[in-house]
Amino acid sequence: MAKFHYIALDGRGKEQKGRVEAENEQDASSKLKQMGLFPTSISQARGPGGGKPGRAAPGAGGRKAGGAKRSFGGGSIRKKKLTTFTRQLATLLDAGLPLVRALRTLERQSRGDPGVRKVVGNLASTVEAGSTFSEALSAHPRSFSKLYVSMVRAGEASGALETVLNRLAEFMEKAQRVAGKVKAALVYPLVVLVVAGGITTGLMVFIVPKFAKIFADMLPGEDLPGLTLFVIRASNLIKDRSLLVIGCVVGGIIVLKMLRRTGTGAFVMDYIMVKLPPFNDLVIKSTVSRFCRTLGTLMQSGVAVLQALQIVRDTAGNEVVSRAIQTVHDAVKEGEGMTKPLEAANIFPGMVVSMVEVGEETGALPEMLNRVADTYDEEVDRAVEALTSLIEPAMIVVMAVIIGTIVIALFLPLIKLMDKLGGA
Repeated sequence: MAKFHYIALDGRGKEQKGRVEAENEQDASSKLKQMGLFPTSISQARGPGGGKPGRAAPGAGGRKAGGAKRSFGGGSIRKKKLTTFTRQLATLLDAGLPLVRALRTLERQSRGDPGVRKVVGNLASTVEAGSTFSEALSAHPRSFSKLYVSMVRAGEASGALETVLNRLAEFMEKAQRVAGKVKAALVYPLVVLVVAGGITTGLMVFIVPKFAKIFADMLPGEDLPGLTLFVIRASNLIKDRSLLVIGCVVGGIIVLKMLRRTGTGAFVMDYIMVKLPPFNDLVIKSTVSRFCRTLGTLMQSGVAVLQALQIVRDTAGNEVVSRAIQTVHDAVKEGEGMTKPLEAANIFPGMVVSMVEVGEETGALPEMLNRVADTYDEEVDRAVEALTSLIEPAMIVVMAVIIGTIVIALFLPLIKLMDKLGGA
């Protein structure tokens, strides 16, 4: 038997290192799992009978010597094309094609997209050189997320790569469907906002100054109404100091983005979105759907619960939810269940907490999480429709108020002017 060095995570998520005797790397991986350890790296020990270092175990996070190099430049695969690539690769593997041949087939099919072709070709070459598929994927972080790589790694470890790829494709399709509905719902309000902004800017830059000149010529020395003075001063600011106004707007956006990159700033902004009606309902439901779908898919694919929670935390897209998931992770690491920390976070609805509790008690947590995700996908659809039906009239009212205020402000001095002309 050969000796293998290993790095693995125990049930509490702590890293363990050591050596194990086994026939080969797969045998070593099986022995470690029987010991309650989740291997992240396995390599053959040097020394008498040890041979050269072996490659990382399937599903391992380590990298063999001379393995895949991280590539930040070159091509990349966008989300929509990544979903298609994943589905096609799963279909080819289901049909019995070896991984390298399947990748070469997809490389030939992607001649119309040099970026995709370059990435897929690099994946095939890396796997041919002896690296695992997950190692090859991790060399392209712009195209493949941590979630994607971790699920593939779990698929390699379980020998069900095509099944995991099908789940990944389904996961991405559902995520894109929800995101598409949210974006489509925001198109109309954005169009109304742009039109309102264009009309308001046109009035303030071209129309209001002409009326201001008329008032100055026809009502010399007369006190104009306060509303009229406010509109004229705002018009002068926009017309004469447009660069300052644009600079303030751009500066405000830059400051918000910089704050967003800080932990405290991101937490404050996300907390406002979670608590501010009417957007909070959509934010909470979409976040819960994403949390349940991601965690359920990872666990169903064989990813260890602690590692799955770390991935979900990093891909939550909301700092408030990320911190809540970190609390859940810490509780599970100490041997507790998910139910209490989820409930204590005061973010997740009671139904979600109850379903997670049932899933833990019955040992069917991944299935329960996916059911909750399906339910909340429908809830997101309804929330989007409700928000759209609320935003549309609200935007029209706002547009009417802005333009109406300008018209009234210009009309008030005209009354005084007509009275003056009538008296003359």
